[in-house]
Amino acid sequence: MSDFDTSAAPADVVRRQYLASAAGDLTALRATLAPDVEWTEMAGFPLAGTYRTPDGVTSNVMEQLGKDWTAHDDTYVVDGENVVVLARYTATNRATGKPVDVRVAHHFVVRGGLIVRFEQFVDTALVRAAMPT
Repeated sequence: MSDFDTSAAPADVVRRQYLASAAGDLTALRATLAPDVEWTEMAGFPLAGTYRTPDGVTSNVMEQLGKDWTAHDDTYVVDGENVVVLARYTATNRATGKPVDVRVAHHFVVRGGLIVRFEQFVDTALVRAAMPT
């Protein structure tokens, strides 16, 4: 096990969350989330709303998005417990066959080595354009 695997540094915790999500490893993903996590998907996004608990986040968000979506994290801005990640969502909508390739910003708050809050910012019009009408 490497230092990265156990690091409580906010950026490392967030990066482990992205890696677990990309690998479909929901157990590892849940391990990055605080028991009282609040995870907010932006209004207008297909899974809009706030989800709580690691199981709630993985079953209502990650399992659903993992079927079609990939998030590619690329730039991290860290200020104490706050981590903002500039990323890109890529997917192809199964129903329409239309691709999605959109920039996104994710704001995480990490305390005690766990993600306690997440908020998504994305151009929902670009996402909706790929969805069935």
